[in-house]
Amino acid sequence: MPQFADFDQAKTWLQGHPQVRAIDLLLPDLMGILRGKRVTTAELEGVHRNGLMLPASMFALDVLGGTVQATGLGFDEGDADRVCLPLPGSLASVPWLGGHVAQMQVAMYEHDRTPFFGDPRHVLENVLGRFSALGLRPVMAVELEFYFVDRERTPEGHAQPPRQPLTGRREDKTQINSMADLDEYSEVLAAIDAAARVQALPTGTILAEYGPGQFEVNLHHVDDALLACDHAIRLKRLVKGVALQHGFEATFMPKPYRDHAGSGAHLHVSLVDADGRNIFAADDPAGSPALRHAIGGLAATMNDTMAVCAPTANSYRRFQPEAYVPLNPSWSVNNRGVAFRVPAGPPASRRVEHRLAGAEANPYLLAALVLAGMHLGITRKLDPGPVLAGNAYRDTTPTIPLSWPEALSEFERSDFVREYLGERFSRLYAQTRRGEMQDFSSYVSALEYSWYLTTS
Repeated sequence: MPQFADFDQAKTWLQGHPQVRAIDLLLPDLMGILRGKRVTTAELEGVHRNGLMLPASMFALDVLGGTVQATGLGFDEGDADRVCLPLPGSLASVPWLGGHVAQMQVAMYEHDRTPFFGDPRHVLENVLGRFSALGLRPVMAVELEFYFVDRERTPEGHAQPPRQPLTGRREDKTQINSMADLDEYSEVLAAIDAAARVQALPTGTILAEYGPGQFEVNLHHVDDALLACDHAIRLKRLVKGVALQHGFEATFMPKPYRDHAGSGAHLHVSLVDADGRNIFAADDPAGSPALRHAIGGLAATMNDTMAVCAPTANSYRRFQPEAYVPLNPSWSVNNRGVAFRVPAGPPASRRVEHRLAGAEANPYLLAALVLAGMHLGITRKLDPGPVLAGNAYRDTTPTIPLSWPEALSEFERSDFVREYLGERFSRLYAQTRRGEMQDFSSYVSALEYSWYLTTS
């Protein structure tokens, strides 16, 4: 049953933060884009008691905020409201907006308080119920890559790296794990860390990635997959807000630059039993039979999940040979070229790192399908095939869908997706993505004019 927030706890928190005058109520949509409303502190008790009314069409939107009417959640039902209720423990200050604003996350329900089918958080809840039936609990951590970009675009309207805070230069080189880059952005990275502490987000390592102005923030693992995804959603807002405060933007767009690395979302997952033992633990670096079965399920369902792992037109630009992005359902130990990596470490730390998704993917849906694949593999004892050794790109023939239309078609015809995500939700997601794809494809780009206007 859903756990609803207690207003008495919120009241105590507000008493300890008398400067707060407004609360941002945050509802992540199908793409993880935050929707919602700002309410006064005086209105917060009513939100707890009666809910915040928002239209169900919040889950029928494309990335520009337009309702995809084919879903039936727009004019077909009069853009009807549902009830949104706060999540326990999600009330926190928003340091980058000043001391007077706080935030709280909400989820959508029907008026009888049953979960609304279109809310991705409830989709993940349903998948987690399957693990509860097996006496297992997922332990999860999320790694997110992103770029800092200049607020000013190029004359062509493209993104560009910001001028570095210390040198004033606009970096254009690749420097993985560069300490100089960490020094350049030390002030904003420290502000991200400080804001994360205020919001009780379990951030850990921050490292400079391959692209200019590209970084990765790691969230520590928690034994609550819903909370792990809540953390990821809140971290995205935090990074973007703090970046703006320091004069530039942050983007989780999967491939903002043609000639530089893309940004991914990597999920680290293990499973613990009722006694808290990791069922993937083994002296074998490749993990236990349960871990191999879980990877077998992920490999068998990889193509079905691409429309969630890569949900936009830009997503597919990441998938290039030797770009640390998988092209096949390969797995290995301590190898970052594969789709499913078993990181090196002591036996108790055995886990799978899922490396397919772009940073733009909705974390709840990504986690739902990753866990669903693992559940399928464990319950059917699926074989992942041999452990890959060496260069994962030696065979550069991709086996995954590498275009948006192909990925959506795989998603729509997948019995696996319908079984684990539900028929209604699967149809809703496909309709919103297909509607956006058709709209996007109708535009004539500047590049098309440059290439074809006078040559045709």
